[in-house]
Amino acid sequence: MNILILCTGNSCRSQMSHGFLQSFDSRINVFSAGTEPAKQINAKAVMVMQELGIDISQHRPHHVDAYLDKTWDFVITVCGGAKETCPAFVGKVNTRLHIGFEDPSEAVGSDTFIMSEFRHVRDQINVAFKQFYDKEIKPKITQ
Repeated sequence: MNILILCTGNSCRSQMSHGFLQSFDSRINVFSAGTEPAKQINAKAVMVMQELGIDISQHRPHHVDAYLDKTWDFVITVCGGAKETCPAFVGKVNTRLHIGFEDPSEAVGSDTFIMSEFRHVRDQINVAFKQFYDKEIKPKITQ
């Protein structure tokens, strides 16, 4: 099963989603990409995922164009705010979904507050992608 997770920068929400989904089941192929990929993954995203024992430190942002020639069982967009435009994907896709989250990298304030925002979004991603996995993926893999 091939799953592509999309966001604009592919440095935070899509990377955390990628990390969670891959941690649920090593039998699925998970990739993430962005329409305007950042130079590197967000360090705070790496830190909050590490707190749960999930290492995404070796992940790198990728441009969505690198995945246009593949066939996808699911393409999932994770952008959240009204001011964001979710990327469109024109490749071969069985099912398109949107599971949106606010961007914690836009949080302003103290380091404590910013980290709490990253943890909050991380926990939302964990719950949402676990539900997605349990409902959509697990039944198809265990058949």
